[in-house]
Amino acid sequence: HGKPTMEFSDLGGYFDLAPIDGSEDVRRDIVLELQKMGFDMEVSHHEVAFGQHEINFHFDNALEACDNIQTFKVLVKNVARRHGYHATFMPKPIQGINGSGMHSNLSISDKDGNNVFYDPNTENQLSETALKFIAGVMKHAPEFALLTNPIVNSYKRLVPGYEAPCYISWSDANRSTMIRIPAARGKSTRIEVRSVDPSANPYFAMAGLLRSGLDGITNNFDHITPVKKNLFKMSDAERKRLGIKNLPESLHEAIENFSNSALMKEVVGEELFSKLLEAKQREWDEYKMRITAWELDKYLPII
Repeated sequence: HGKPTMEFSDLGGYFDLAPIDGSEDVRRDIVLELQKMGFDMEVSHHEVAFGQHEINFHFDNALEACDNIQTFKVLVKNVARRHGYHATFMPKPIQGINGSGMHSNLSISDKDGNNVFYDPNTENQLSETALKFIAGVMKHAPEFALLTNPIVNSYKRLVPGYEAPCYISWSDANRSTMIRIPAARGKSTRIEVRSVDPSANPYFAMAGLLRSGLDGITNNFDHITPVKKNLFKMSDAERKRLGIKNLPESLHEAIENFSNSALMKEVVGEELFSKLLEAKQREWDEYKMRITAWELDKYLPII
C-alpha cells in the first residue's frame, strides 16, 4: 500500500526484463511522467540488487541538474505510491546486497561550448585541466564526504564487495576507484564520481565537488597517477605504498573532516556550516545511543 517494508518489489537482477523484473511497469510510468515534464531521458533498466532500478536523464548545467534531481526524487516516490510501492533513496537499506549510489558526472565547458577536459593529443585524451580537477576532487574527498554522503547509513554502502568505492583514487577503466573516466571523449569527456549517494542534498554535493575540482585547477595541483589494478584485490600494504587513502568510514569521521575544512566552510557559508555540523553531530549522537539488533544477536547469548 505504498508504505515502507522490508519486502522487495521484485527479484530481478541486472538488465532483467518482465516477468522477472516485476517493477517494469512502475519504471516505465516514471519515465513517461518525466518525459511529460520535459526531461530528456537517456536510459532506464533494472540494476543488480532486488528491487533496484537505474534511470538516467540528460546532463544540464549544475543548478538545473540539481533541480532535476530533486524533481526526479519527488516524482519517483509519487509514481511508486500510485502502484502501491514505497520508493527509497536510502543508500544501503538491505544488508548483503548492493546499495544505491548517485554517480555524478562532471565536465566543464568554455564560453564557446568546448569541453575543457578533452585533449586529443594526450595518451588518455584528458587535458591538464581535467587532471588538475581530478586532483582537487581527490584531495578534498574526505572533507566534502559530509555533503556527498550525509547520513549514518551512507557509510554502510562504502564497504568492499558491493561495487561501491572505498578508496580515494581514479582510473579511466577501473570501477573499483572513486573516480572513473567514462570511455566517451570529445564533447562527452567527463569524470564520474562514484562515491556520491542519493541521500545527499544535490546542491550541497555538487557545490562541494565543483569547488574541490576548481581548487585543483586554481592552485595547479600535481597530477595523481591512475590506478589500473582492482583496489579490492590489493593488500593494505600495497595501497599504503601507493599512497591510496580511505574514504571516511563513518558519519563521525566525515563530520570531523568537514569541521576542519576552510574550503567547505567557504562552499556552504559560515552560518550553514555551523548549522550543518550541529545537525549532523546530533544525528551521530542519536545513533551512538541506539542498541542495534546486531549487538543483541552477537553479545546477548554469550556475555
